[in-house]
Amino acid sequence: MGAVGRTVAGGVYAYEQPPGGWCVSNAGLVVGDGAAVGGDHPNGPAGVLVDTAATEARARRLRQEVERICPGGPAFVVNTHFHGDHTFGHAQFTPRAQVVAAAGRRAEAAEAGLGLRGLWPDAARGGDTQLTLPAVTFRDRLTLHTGGLRVELLDLGPAHTANDTVVWVPDRRVVFNGDLVWPGVTPYLLMGSVTGSLRALDRPRELGCETVVPGHGPVAGPELLDQTESYLRWIERLAEEGHRSGLTRWRRRGGPSRAPSPNCSTPSAWWAICIALSPNCAVCHQEGGSMCSDRSRRWSSSTAVFRTAVPEHEQGS
Repeated sequence: MGAVGRTVAGGVYAYEQPPGGWCVSNAGLVVGDGAAVGGDHPNGPAGVLVDTAATEARARRLRQEVERICPGGPAFVVNTHFHGDHTFGHAQFTPRAQVVAAAGRRAEAAEAGLGLRGLWPDAARGGDTQLTLPAVTFRDRLTLHTGGLRVELLDLGPAHTANDTVVWVPDRRVVFNGDLVWPGVTPYLLMGSVTGSLRALDRPRELGCETVVPGHGPVAGPELLDQTESYLRWIERLAEEGHRSGLTRWRRRGGPSRAPSPNCSTPSAWWAICIALSPNCAVCHQEGGSMCSDRSRRWSSSTAVFRTAVPEHEQGS
């Protein structure tokens, strides 16, 4: 199934890449009134793009879809977080667009480099990807204006990574959540925080969102927040049970002693859960019940951990 561009509200679009698994990410576009017919609108420059894609080929397809709606391309590209599956396509939209991200993300992206290409074979085979660092950074929040709509960038701190942003369009009640929520995909929090993710999930609820555009998987409503919270609460309970039992690590070859989720009816779904299970539980142990803002858990270390968790037959191709 190919990527799908869809209208989620007036002047607000989602670009979904089914089936939405790891490294197959979504993007979003906000144009409001006027931007979609080309040029700048009196109330703001044309087009705010939320995230891009992991490969040159996917980013080119995204650009074609964006330019169909917003001729000439967007004025801004917003990073929800630094991972390459959301950022490697930025070069398809610069220099016309300025890349915007929360403070600290520029350094994270520079440190990570093109590491995703070594972790995900699809990214390595996806053509010429370039590292495009943010040109504009902000702290806490930043408001952009396009086509008569306000686009609010809210830095939520550590969640999926050490630094995560949601993009809120208040006049349309739409929130682009990045990898804060993963419908149908197991969250991977090794570089972030379980307690931070739970805290971050409250923000879209407080905003009163009606439409949630996740970083992976299909667009839906606020129930996605509840589903993600349910998984994270389960991880907390599992980590606590392991701690009380004196367990310090999850043994990959043995696997968990019981089915971790009712949604693991296929081998691929089982491995998606198991790959993330040990790192997510480890984050719970490391946090010790308090907010973890340690930014030392970066791309290089998590790559090594991930490779020890992925079954050998899935590492190559």
